[in-house]
Amino acid sequence: MTETVEAPAAVKPINHWISGGPYAGQSGRSGAVFNPATGEQSGAVDFATAEEVDRAVQAAKQALPAWRALSLAKRAELFFAIRELFHAKREELAKHLTREHGKVLSDALGEVTRGLEVIEFCCGIPHLLKGGMSEQASTGVDVYSIRQPLGVVAGITPFNFPAMVPMWMWAPALACGNTFVLKPSEKDPSASFYTAELLKEAGVPDGVFNVINGDKVAVDAILAHPDIAAVSFVGSTPIARYIYETGTKAGKRVQALGGAKNHMIVLPDADIEMAADAAVSAGYGSAGERCMAIATIVAVGDVADPLVEAIKTRLPKITVGPGSDPASEMGPLVTKQHRDKVASYLDSGPVQGATVVTDGRDHPLYDESDGFFLGVSLIDNVTPEMDNYREAALRKERFYRRAIGQVANPSAENRQYAREKQDLRHAAGHEVQPPHEFCGRQVRQRLGQGRHETLGDLRDALTEKAPQKPFGRRQDAPH
Repeated sequence: MTETVEAPAAVKPINHWISGGPYAGQSGRSGAVFNPATGEQSGAVDFATAEEVDRAVQAAKQALPAWRALSLAKRAELFFAIRELFHAKREELAKHLTREHGKVLSDALGEVTRGLEVIEFCCGIPHLLKGGMSEQASTGVDVYSIRQPLGVVAGITPFNFPAMVPMWMWAPALACGNTFVLKPSEKDPSASFYTAELLKEAGVPDGVFNVINGDKVAVDAILAHPDIAAVSFVGSTPIARYIYETGTKAGKRVQALGGAKNHMIVLPDADIEMAADAAVSAGYGSAGERCMAIATIVAVGDVADPLVEAIKTRLPKITVGPGSDPASEMGPLVTKQHRDKVASYLDSGPVQGATVVTDGRDHPLYDESDGFFLGVSLIDNVTPEMDNYREAALRKERFYRRAIGQVANPSAENRQYAREKQDLRHAAGHEVQPPHEFCGRQVRQRLGQGRHETLGDLRDALTEKAPQKPFGRRQDAPH
């Protein structure tokens, strides 16, 4: 059970948002929120009781009839206003992300922009909610389908995208006529509170959008609440499994997306310079704290040594620093615990036989700053049984590595990939880096799992999610 944090006097309280306004928690429990760049506590976020979760659900339930009855034309008009306001305030929203998550401002703005794309998509809700009709489907029988809101729905979101992932959930939910309860990550909750303020300013009625902060107590209350019809979750695989099993047992519709880290497969005929550029961008962008980050490179045949050297030469050019500094290209990790976990792989790797090519602890900010910094790191000769591979790629814990682990495949023949499949069975997805599409197609078919990208050009590992497309993946997590 989390107790009340002993917060400095300057620390701001971060409340819930219920029925159109702030609601101070009464549980006597709260969590510390830090600025990762300074290591200073910046906030104390209220942790909700089951009764406070019920208060938010009841507010959403009371707002549902009028919101559901609002015409699609009026709802679309409101979403255009929401889009304009969020676009005008995008820089302020991005600053919230940088202050509590640590990502550099350019990444934060990119996150807000991708979230805005979902809001823009929802502006077309009159067209999207059209039903269908089949005349004479059977003798004398006409069949039609209509789209209706479920009711009160909830979202439980992760720390790594505290603005975009909630937008994936609340924007379509509200556009379709549902009311919403959001439980954001307790590590960086201010973006969700600011979102609630903006939605009220845009004209969203009280109770339609609510924010409940907290830990497992709040999550369990959401999963058990009889008035919540559906739950959407993004987070680690063990928690996704728990959310799915608990929520469906309570009769809810559940969408649970588990953790992910990608493997980048570099074939012998790949362009080394292009592959190295892609690996650096995909591995270290946003400090690796994103679902589609490339944490592991599988180098096939003789390509391994020149690839590692090409990556190594690029690493000193990455500027590590506070996210608020325009010169910074990579910020700190979100918490000290995450930073220390990542750094521990640099100790355990050599003990288990890996080679540390670049040690991020050599960066001055690691020792000289109170922030949660770790310089870029590169580990070579990693094998699937090592901790630095298994903990990030197998167990899918939310400890993101700034290390790109290079797993050397002894076979240079593409047809040997079928034999190597078991070594990659826990990969969330694979980026294939051959210049020849046919080779990539062979690898993609023989691996037979995950999200596959056959790349003939440079691509960021965080694929640009089209707002009209799902973002799921095949893996050992429920959907």
